[in-house]
Amino acid sequence: MTQAQTGGDEATGLPVLVAGGGIGGLAAALALVRQGFRVVVLEQAAQLGEIGAGIQLGPNAFHAFDALGVGPKARSRAVYTDHMVMHDALDGYQVGKIPTDARFRERFGNPYAVIHRVDVHNSLLEGTQECGQVAFHTSARVVQVEQHAGEVTVRCADGREFTGCALIGADGVRSVVRQQYVNDPPRVTGHVVYRAVVDKHDFPDELKWNAASIWVGPKCHLVHYPLRGGEQYNVVVTFHSRQQEEWGVTDGSKEEVESYFQGICPQARQLIELPKSWRRWATADKEPIGTWVFGRATILGDAAHPTTQYMAQGACMALEDAVTLGEALRVHGNDWDKGLPLYQKSRVARTARIVLSGREMGRIYHAEGVERLVRNSLWKGRSAERFYDAMEWLYGWNVGKCLDLS
Repeated sequence: MTQAQTGGDEATGLPVLVAGGGIGGLAAALALVRQGFRVVVLEQAAQLGEIGAGIQLGPNAFHAFDALGVGPKARSRAVYTDHMVMHDALDGYQVGKIPTDARFRERFGNPYAVIHRVDVHNSLLEGTQECGQVAFHTSARVVQVEQHAGEVTVRCADGREFTGCALIGADGVRSVVRQQYVNDPPRVTGHVVYRAVVDKHDFPDELKWNAASIWVGPKCHLVHYPLRGGEQYNVVVTFHSRQQEEWGVTDGSKEEVESYFQGICPQARQLIELPKSWRRWATADKEPIGTWVFGRATILGDAAHPTTQYMAQGACMALEDAVTLGEALRVHGNDWDKGLPLYQKSRVARTARIVLSGREMGRIYHAEGVERLVRNSLWKGRSAERFYDAMEWLYGWNVGKCLDLS
């Protein structure tokens, strides 16, 4: 009987356990099902869902969606931008503008788009529900992992236990799986992010651009782009906090936001007047690590490479991780002892580059003084093709290139 027929690990008949039912966890579940495994997803929340607002999707994300079998679902919910554009928030100067039109799609084989996090999650969730090989358990917060004889058992906070042939820790930035095996501290950045979604009729007409737009200022920046067919707009503002921050999410204060954006130009400043409510993220990342595999357990997505938002690649990297995990198992005939090291080898350097590039991009966005002038001159006169060449390492990823076989 084949693994696809049994639906579990050939040797044990056990499913794969996935800790976390977010974007990374659902993507991992789909990748594993496509290799013939049954999957059990353990979600700590009382129900499956996503929080947050809009996210950006590069061509690499759409390559991953296609590899996971949910490309049409994700495409139907995305908004396809005409360009990415950066302005100086102090004087409105256009620092750079990158077309994401037909030339971009031809170069990278897929579009650039913006989408609500919930719509990404729903696309993946529908895929897992339709395949019939994924079981979900909610209110299942993993607190301990034990391994023996090629099996992994996890214990949840309410006492429930689940045993599988392997464990994928897709349990986010506060990963219990990573904590048990690595236990490294977060690097709190001091950068605070406020996110909100604004209805179309409340959004300024002069900013209704079909673009991923950023206004960069001294120790701050603002982002906006359309969602859900242009019926809503995502608004994100980021600033360097004056106080000592603790990593976490709370309700925001309009008064706090306004206090950090006094010197920016009127066109950009009106963005912070729009939201009726805000959510406040005090951000952190972690130092990249070279070991993701711990016996029959591994980590994926934010659990493996928590990063700041400056590269707009958090969800994209989780999708890539999932596809790569599936491919690493496929080329080794679903042998976990060979597949997991190949998954790790193929992902560590790429995701570390995202983490480290995010830190540097945050510095570029928030430049002040002479450094701001240098930033504003960086891309003057650059052609679309030169921008695309610089982006090749990031957006040129696809399933055919995902394994590091060197």
